[in-house]
Amino acid sequence: MVSKSLKRSPTKSMKDPRSHRPRPRRCNKRKSPVKTTSSIISTINKTIFTCKRRLSKLFSKLARISTPNSRYKDYKILKTGSKYHDLEVEKDTVCRALFFNERLPPLISPDKRTVFLDLDETLVHSKAGPPPQEFDFVVRPKIDGEMMIFYVLKRPGVDAFLEALGTKYEVVVFTAGLKEYATLVLDRIDPKGVISHRLYRDSCKQVDGKFVKDLSEMGRDLKRVVIVDDNPSCYIYQPENAIPVKPFLDDLGDLELGKLATFFDRCDCFEDMRDAVKEYVGGEGDVEVQVEV
Repeated sequence: MVSKSLKRSPTKSMKDPRSHRPRPRRCNKRKSPVKTTSSIISTINKTIFTCKRRLSKLFSKLARISTPNSRYKDYKILKTGSKYHDLEVEKDTVCRALFFNERLPPLISPDKRTVFLDLDETLVHSKAGPPPQEFDFVVRPKIDGEMMIFYVLKRPGVDAFLEALGTKYEVVVFTAGLKEYATLVLDRIDPKGVISHRLYRDSCKQVDGKFVKDLSEMGRDLKRVVIVDDNPSCYIYQPENAIPVKPFLDDLGDLELGKLATFFDRCDCFEDMRDAVKEYVGGEGDVEVQVEV
């Protein structure tokens, strides 16, 4: 009896076929790759479609930005007669300023004329070394690694002159001085930001050892441009656009800027600023107001 019970017990414990069912699971695994592959393909298609749509939008924007002005042959502005037309023209002008060596960005207001002002001996007088008897402020630029001290005297009437000029004109200071020095001076005489642009020595041309200011590279119509400078060598390329002023050193009774303010206030009637300059220089500072009947 004992032997029979021993033989049956191991047989019952080893045989339990219903405890595990591996085959149905294998059948399910066979169907899953098909579904996974189709889902991957659909995801890839959606991604490709999205990329194509985004790329088309990107290239259309790039085309609008890079389309040149219609005056260049074989090019057309994409959308004319709309708000996009003005944006494209402005972007095109910016591109020309960057790639065709124009020193200034395009005018924000095309109705304004441009006045280029010299700095030293025209708006101020600076002196290095011991402090003079009269000066308005001090600047300490670092030039070639060395700290320098300049005592600056403002020309009488410079504050009122700049403020009056800025209401009607684009004001650009064009100096042959170094940027390290001139920037500090301009920050002091123009706290209200009347001056639109600043050009320094690196914007000048060297001709026979002299620094020349070539207005033809500024991106401005020379009919609508005037330069005020005490040094005739600076405007040898466009003398008809230049108003010479006597150099300012320390004369506190100087009236040059007052005369210039009157001139710029009265020359609206001139279509070509060179005609106004010619009359001003020929009349020694007087300009007749022309009234059309």
